[in-house]
Amino acid sequence: MNTQVSFSHRGQPFNHRRYQRFAAINKQDRLWPNQQIEQAPLWCSVDLRDGNQALIEPMNVEQKQHMWQLLLDLGFKHIEVGFPAASQPDFDFVRWLIEANQIPEDVTIQVLVQARDELIERTFEALAGARRAIVHVYNSTSPVQRQRVFGLDQQGIIDIARQGAAKVKSEAQRYPATEWTFQYSPESFSTTEVEFAVEVCNAVIDVWQPSAEHKAIINLPATVEACTPNAFADLVEWFCDHVQQRDSLVISIHTHNDRGCAVAAAEMALLAGADRIEGTLLGNGERTGNMDIVTMAMNLYSQGIDPQLDLSRPDDIIATVESCTRIKTHPRHPWVGELVYTAFSGSHQDAIRKCLAQQDDDEPWDVAYLPIDPKDLGRSYQSVIRVNSQSGKGGAAYLLEQQLGIELPRWLQVELATPVQQLAERHQGELEVEQVLALFRQHFMPRDGRFHLAGYQVDRQGNQHHLQASVSDDNDMLLVHGQGSGAISAFADAIHKATGIDIQVLQFDEQATEHGSDAAAIAMVQVSVRGQRACGVARDRDTLAASLQAILRAVNLAVAAPALSRAG
Repeated sequence: MNTQVSFSHRGQPFNHRRYQRFAAINKQDRLWPNQQIEQAPLWCSVDLRDGNQALIEPMNVEQKQHMWQLLLDLGFKHIEVGFPAASQPDFDFVRWLIEANQIPEDVTIQVLVQARDELIERTFEALAGARRAIVHVYNSTSPVQRQRVFGLDQQGIIDIARQGAAKVKSEAQRYPATEWTFQYSPESFSTTEVEFAVEVCNAVIDVWQPSAEHKAIINLPATVEACTPNAFADLVEWFCDHVQQRDSLVISIHTHNDRGCAVAAAEMALLAGADRIEGTLLGNGERTGNMDIVTMAMNLYSQGIDPQLDLSRPDDIIATVESCTRIKTHPRHPWVGELVYTAFSGSHQDAIRKCLAQQDDDEPWDVAYLPIDPKDLGRSYQSVIRVNSQSGKGGAAYLLEQQLGIELPRWLQVELATPVQQLAERHQGELEVEQVLALFRQHFMPRDGRFHLAGYQVDRQGNQHHLQASVSDDNDMLLVHGQGSGAISAFADAIHKATGIDIQVLQFDEQATEHGSDAAAIAMVQVSVRGQRACGVARDRDTLAASLQAILRAVNLAVAAPALSRAG
């Protein structure tokens, strides 16, 4: 008997019959399943455009500049920087990049524009004076867009694409000093009839007449992810087989993550013949996000392929992305999440320890449960640490909560885990609260070290904080100055300017330990200094003083670490 089960939510049916199965193409001659990725694609970051438009609070000028610098540091050569015809902030940012000479010789900026004459004209005004630029023009091609949004037939859509392409070409001729590359997207490619997508793109190609020496970019977006990655790969391969002048084209892919498969779809698209991948760092974007470039690049790295991006300092990436997007990174985020290299299972811990003991530096990496060496990302393997064999990792945190009246954040619990475990193993028994407290102070609240806070002043002007502080550096007293979006970032800026030490504040937590107007506060921070992570804790009745002291204690621990000391 075939029994059908129906579900309802608050009286409303949860009805799967409302939705249609994706109409995959019948492709019997597919070649992509037998291919392998041999090299990294040409990457294009769209953090400053597609990622920015998806934010509740779009980036301000300072945040855009920080994101731009991060993308340059990581090694991106194509960066989509905005939609200058759509907003004045985007227009102004593009002008700043050009007029302030912020674009390196080997980097090409890209801008997006709809296939509308007045928007295309405004776009070229924004790009005037650029050495090199990609103009990315698009129009929607899917049946639902044609029929329900624009009320046009297929020929009407082709006419829009052809006219937009012609306008881009004619506007480019007005700025002959710039090296132009044209890019076209049939928006919602994956839900457009693939034969029609080819027809539209061929119409654009007829206008642009690219060559093998001066290629055009055809970008194939899964604007809304609607099918399995293998079905998307079939579409891409069919397109590559049938589009005209394939040797004069760069086939680019822009996937979204509605089904959670954006990375897989992009990887399979490379197998199917694509050359270029658009995405964002850590996957920020509309709805469930854009394709996560960090994840895909690290996937390649784990297979022995050079990703052509420098991802060796993920803490810097996470700190900048979180600061610019105001979106926290999930602790289980692939490759770079805080807990990715932490084993909670006892059997996992045992297997990892045994493998690490046998792993030689000059042999291929082969460690159970760790697909790469965490040290490649400036990380270390962390296991769950217990006060004893019965208490679990929360035991030490519970004791400190009772003693200090604070709740340790998870990231600090993880950092405390190793020294507590080592002490518990030496004592071969349960640890007393005094032992845990002494260990906590020793590792996170040391009174010795290179830097100490003597005093500070802070002034807020609009969105900027200007901070001046007196800091003792061994036997010298430094008067440091800095600015930032907050007092903590201003302090990090001040230390960097005075000492050259670049401080990334990765985690921060502040809690009151008493009640009343003069209650003491305890500040807990985690910083990264040239890839070396350390935690500092400080307590003071002045909450900002506690925060600054905690930062200096963390920096003292980081600069005293053997790896950093050897690095100079």
